Amino acid sequence: MQRGSTLGQVPIETTGHREAIDNVRRMLGTIILGKDDEISLALACLLARGHLLIEDLPGLGKTTLAQALAKVLGLSYQRIQFTSDLLPADIIGVSIFQQRDGQFEFKPGPIFAQLVLADEVNRATPKAQSALLEAMEEQQVSVDGHTHMLPRPFFVVATQNPSDQIGTFPLPESQLDRFLMRLELGYPSEDCERALITGSDRRSMLSDIDAVIQPVQLEALQTAATNIHISEPLIDYVQALVRFTRESPDIETGLSPRGSLALVAAAKARALVEDHSGVFPDDVQAIFTVVAGHRLKPASISAYRNPNELCRHVLNSVAIS
Repeated sequence: MQRGSTLGQVPIETTGHREAIDNVRRMLGTIILGKDDEISLALACLLARGHLLIEDLPGLGKTTLAQALAKVLGLSYQRIQFTSDLLPADIIGVSIFQQRDGQFEFKPGPIFAQLVLADEVNRATPKAQSALLEAMEEQQVSVDGHTHMLPRPFFVVATQNPSDQIGTFPLPESQLDRFLMRLELGYPSEDCERALITGSDRRSMLSDIDAVIQPVQLEALQTAATNIHISEPLIDYVQALVRFTRESPDIETGLSPRGSLALVAAAKARALVEDHSGVFPDDVQAIFTVVAGHRLKPASISAYRNPNELCRHVLNSVAIS
């Protein structure tokens, strides 16, 4: 099917946004080599106001990507290293009694930043992991009966190692569902790895780059992503994909309505990043695996054990009408 030929796409005005997005992608590409698709998806995740989970082996650039996103987007940044002895108070902060005035004073934790890196999140206990839930969903935390609002915009970029590694605690479904996307970076190509080996240290390069945009511009881009047009036939396509996940014997747990909303929001943001006049079928297909993969639970009888294979099965099984 030709893009937009029969899907009723309506061009939108993105003047002023294109240059900002291209500059962000270009700058991120100088830090994370050879991962243009992953960079575009990560940026789309933030433009859709979503949280990002990056899962892969150690040493593949997960932390560097999170730091680069914060630096290039001009966001305040905090890193929380998740360990087995991490406590919820280490994340959200504590109230300390001040003798001088006889009152408790709240000392904010590292969650009070615009971009928070939850590094190796699955190495902490479920109790510590759960401290992220209210912050990710409500953009606020509650301590001793008092509610404290988090900065705006607010993103959590979490990294995790494969669950078969020693010392990991799998994230519960309720927390996985809070992440709009789950990305894998994978090994670099030989050419890119050679450039990494012979070039400058990526962490050193991070200290030398400046913000390409500021938070107010990021919020304008988020609004633009929300306003991207999606046609009725494409909404039908999204609903058909969701319906298949709920009815397929290969899938025990299909996508929830939250998953449907996530697919549409991510597809709109991807369309903005790729400079499309509206959401195209390939926008939905490009984001489907990273949005749905961590939300789908294969049935015990299923031949698809890998989330990526299961998502490809869904895409291959549902036609675009």
